[in-house]
Amino acid sequence: MSTNQQVKIQLTSLGCARNDVDSEELAGRLDAAGFILVDDQADLVLINTCGFIEQAKKDSIDTIIAAADTGVPVVAVGCLAERYGTELAAQLPEAAAVLGFDDYPDIAAKLQSVLRGEKVAAPTPRDRRALLPISPVDRAAFTHQAPGHQMVAGLGGPKVLRKRISNKPYAPLKIASGCDRRCTFCAIPRFRGSFVSRPAAEILTEANWLAEQGVTELVLVSENSTSYGKDLGEPRAIEDLLRKLAKVDGINWVRVTYLQPAELRPTLVSAIAEIPGVVPYYDLSFQHASATLLRSMKRFGGTADFLALIEQIRALDPTAGIRSNFIVGFPGETEDDFAELEVFLTQAKLDAVGVFGYSVEDGTEAADFKTQHDSSEIESRVSYLSSVADELVNQRAMARIGEQTTVMIDQVGEQIEGRAAHQAPETDGTVSISSDTILEVGKVYPAEVIDAEGADLVAKLV
Repeated sequence: MSTNQQVKIQLTSLGCARNDVDSEELAGRLDAAGFILVDDQADLVLINTCGFIEQAKKDSIDTIIAAADTGVPVVAVGCLAERYGTELAAQLPEAAAVLGFDDYPDIAAKLQSVLRGEKVAAPTPRDRRALLPISPVDRAAFTHQAPGHQMVAGLGGPKVLRKRISNKPYAPLKIASGCDRRCTFCAIPRFRGSFVSRPAAEILTEANWLAEQGVTELVLVSENSTSYGKDLGEPRAIEDLLRKLAKVDGINWVRVTYLQPAELRPTLVSAIAEIPGVVPYYDLSFQHASATLLRSMKRFGGTADFLALIEQIRALDPTAGIRSNFIVGFPGETEDDFAELEVFLTQAKLDAVGVFGYSVEDGTEAADFKTQHDSSEIESRVSYLSSVADELVNQRAMARIGEQTTVMIDQVGEQIEGRAAHQAPETDGTVSISSDTILEVGKVYPAEVIDAEGADLVAKLV
């Protein structure tokens, strides 16, 4: 294989929407270098791994091992590869190479080296927060002037270097990378680095490019979208960004995800509810409801604060979508803490709920807490609260029957499937529509909810 034009690469993306953006950036680099991207019968398999929690790490490793059974070289990139680097390479001989974020600009050359049978060094694990200045303002000056700053921040590439690997009408759009929070359960800041906002002009350029590719819904992603602009010296930058993105020709919906409740300003709450084209959708990272336990997590708020925020949102728009994730079995979680979380969920009436069992993560403060729960107790709490959450989500969906809504069409064929404004892609349920009218993927139609099951709705056009 002497030229890249003869090399077929299969790219598999695991984990969150932020990883999906990284995968499309990798695809853009490979396409620009002349590689052929395929779904099977590849010369090399590139796997963008997830390293967030124990189950995600296991899924990534299982995917690498399964891919290696095909007999072609397998290269691991992404969060698991960056987080464990040389350790992962030593313990997973099935991988022909383990590459880190700093390898992305040279990914084409790295893969050619692997195909030639050469040894490619894995990254040495390190705390990437140390790569940038501590002060957000100083960080902005550093990252926006230094050559290669985007590589350091994990954003990668010129203004638009991306190739779509999905034909869906929605696409994630990364507005920032990294995180400055120090939650005791989370390792992400260590391997993703400090928070760095992308310049608005760069985001808008990519948004216009996505619209040209047929995308009609932009899903804004980052580790913490409420922090956007703090390193640019513009604390309300995201409100201005939303207004500009909503005006991009061809874009019907703009959706914000990964909102930190402790940083959610009233002006941003109002902007999401009121800017035409921005869907009234609030992806709130509550994690728990017990104030005591949240302090142990190095987070803020509690039941009363969170219910007040939900009331504020629904006062602006009673149909707004609100979703959140929760950790159960965190070290020191008492029966009273757990009971308070259940009460909160009952009162909050959320549209979508994710329940996760706590897992000990290397390099986090909580890993050294003495009051760890055993796995059986955590599993029991996850099972119970998940069943409670499922019923509450179903009740919330049933309460929407008779509601006037709009539906984005994702798929037409034997079944017509879409999503209401309160449903994010692939996470919050779908809307089924029976219609003799020819509907177009990516278009938005007015509808009325006529039935519900779980988080899924059935609607008719109006």
